[in-house]
Amino acid sequence: MSIRGPRKGENYELSVDLNSEYREKRKDAIKRTIASMTVGKDVSGLFPDVLKNMQTEDLEQKKLVYLYLMNYAKTQPELVILAVNTFVKDTDDPNPLVRALAIRTMGCLRAEKIIDYLCDPLQKCLRDENPYVRKTAALCVAKLYDLKPELVIENGFLDQLHEMIADSNPMVVANTVAALTDIHNAATAQPSTSSSDPAIFTITASILNKLLIALNECSEWGRVAVLNALSRYIAQDEKESEHICERVVPQFQHVNGSVVLAAVKVVMIHIRGVRRDDLIKQLMRKMAPPLVTLLSSPPEVQWVALRNINLLLQKRPDVLSNEMRVFFCKYNDPLYVKVEKLEIMVRLANGKNVDALLSELKEYASEVDVDFVRKSIKAIGQAAVKIDTAAERCVNVLLELISTRVSYVVQEAVVVMKDIFRKYPSTYEGVIPTLCSNLDELDEPEAKASLIWIIGEYANKIDNADELLGIFVDSFTEESYPVQLQTLTAVVKLFLKKPDSAQGIVQRVLTTATKDCDSPDVRDRAYIYWRLLSTDPGAAKAVVLAHRPPISIPRTTVSPALLEELLGEISSLASVYHKPEETFVGRGRIGADAVRKGTECVSLLVVLAEPDVLSERMIVFRRRRHSKLSPPDSKRRTYCMCFKARVSAPFAIDGIRDRDFDDAPAVDGEPSGLAATQVFAQTPAAANLLAGTSSNPLDDLVSIFGGGGGGMSASTPAPSFGFGGGNSGLGVDLSSVPATPSVLVPQTPAPPLQQSHSQSTQQEDLLGLF
Repeated sequence: MSIRGPRKGENYELSVDLNSEYREKRKDAIKRTIASMTVGKDVSGLFPDVLKNMQTEDLEQKKLVYLYLMNYAKTQPELVILAVNTFVKDTDDPNPLVRALAIRTMGCLRAEKIIDYLCDPLQKCLRDENPYVRKTAALCVAKLYDLKPELVIENGFLDQLHEMIADSNPMVVANTVAALTDIHNAATAQPSTSSSDPAIFTITASILNKLLIALNECSEWGRVAVLNALSRYIAQDEKESEHICERVVPQFQHVNGSVVLAAVKVVMIHIRGVRRDDLIKQLMRKMAPPLVTLLSSPPEVQWVALRNINLLLQKRPDVLSNEMRVFFCKYNDPLYVKVEKLEIMVRLANGKNVDALLSELKEYASEVDVDFVRKSIKAIGQAAVKIDTAAERCVNVLLELISTRVSYVVQEAVVVMKDIFRKYPSTYEGVIPTLCSNLDELDEPEAKASLIWIIGEYANKIDNADELLGIFVDSFTEESYPVQLQTLTAVVKLFLKKPDSAQGIVQRVLTTATKDCDSPDVRDRAYIYWRLLSTDPGAAKAVVLAHRPPISIPRTTVSPALLEELLGEISSLASVYHKPEETFVGRGRIGADAVRKGTECVSLLVVLAEPDVLSERMIVFRRRRHSKLSPPDSKRRTYCMCFKARVSAPFAIDGIRDRDFDDAPAVDGEPSGLAATQVFAQTPAAANLLAGTSSNPLDDLVSIFGGGGGGMSASTPAPSFGFGGGNSGLGVDLSSVPATPSVLVPQTPAPPLQQSHSQSTQQEDLLGLF
């Protein structure tokens, strides 16, 4: 029987070579070890062998060993302590590169056992005669603060950093500012931090002057750090604001786009304190060329620049008023760049350049990218709504596009024409026959709904309006909900404008909507129209045919308060997303922890999205309450969990959507938002449910959602929704609506007893579902 020798793998061969007596062989083994580590192989078992190769005069080999240590220090904390002596020795090396490498690596190890040995070498390196070592040591202080803040404060490292702001070397100043800013951000992230905390980096007038002096001498990374610090400075008066703007303007000429955007941010912040119109115009004029230059960058950088330019134009529309042509789309631009350019072109559109814009947009409408074509046609409509004098030219371009008979072009043009009719009512009625002739081309819900709206709005001027709407009434149950809603409203408008010829079609659509439609929104609207028409046609006309103000394009896509906040975050993700950082960083209402906890209550989000489900559950709760049934403990916990989610989920959902950051007061003094939730959760029943001490969760839920302390009894009549005054306030009660009422004959409400009996029957039917 043969005896098999020990298996030898790649790590074993590396271990042998790392302990070789030949220097080149050891160096080659270290390189192969780093290569294996880079591709994801586990070479942590070689830690002691690699550690033996730390003490060497070869700088390249030392860097490789330090790189290995940084990667595996967390998995081998006991062995890292063996490298301390070599680190301390290297911080006294005559070569400044070795000293800086040692102190940088010690700061990156992030091992608890090595932190205490880091302080003395760091003290020496902060006072090193070589600026390269000092600037490296400055960043090491920020890393140490992240690991152990109290150690940084006890050893006086923060005081040394403040002294280093006056350093003669601009790179040392830049790294010191970057370190102090990181420490400041880490300290302010803690809710218990006070303004007197030594970690708070307050920029004074003397620090400001030192930063302005160092600004022009730094590398591009250093300039970004200094400019970000300048953006936090609060100017004392107008003269200081002007001085900062004038000193920062030369950075507009820098080749690095990040430096340019950081300089733009500083100017946009401090220009708020400038009162001289001539200086403001001068600064805006100097800002335009560097922004245009950013558009010659790669597509990804272009997109970031375009998102920031979009914000700037919302605040200062005149910055690029003469530069529309640079935003014309190129054939090889990605879609995301083209879309941003379209939005900016519409913002820059005015009476002087609208002809060039329309010519360009018409060209885009013949592209092969369907999404881009749709957005281009939509941009034509936005230009028409924005510029009154150009509306007719825009309509003519849209008619030319409709004549192409391309399905998606025609459908988007119909949607755009609806907006033009809303802006200019009774102005371009001559195009309605052209739109109606393309009825067969429409197969998308939005296009159908738009054309139906146009027919209903101008029903008195379209001879065959009842025939056109009849097409949609015939296929009513097959259409999507938006089309059903629009058809319902348009037919009612037709009836109010032509009562003699439209009575049959309105009777048909109301019957279909109330009997055969499964959408509660459509049914509710049909019942409301039915009650209005049968009770008071005059009130129906006042409601359905009410005057609507013309639409307009908002000057900003975000609220003014949020716009000012985002302008202070230019060149960051906040300005790219057009959202404040707390909505996506994770410290705000929708952080990672909140999302993880929210997944436990997914079922409740369905209840929030479907109010009918909640109302049905409440009926069941009321029935069980009267039968004195108490749920098992497991169900009690489920109800409590649902209640907790009911309190918190709306805010989680609201955090995902775009928020309105205007500080608008609550209506009529009522609490809103989070304040309303806090009041809601302070009721005794809510407190019991949240604490899990409720003896009967069903009773408590009924008292909360059903109102009125003890909840609603089974015999409480359903609320009615009245319209008009006097005798027209009939409630929308399903039991009191006859199967096929005459539209023009007022209906008599059922007696209260009959209503109560019918509601009780409905509740019994619902109970059968459970």
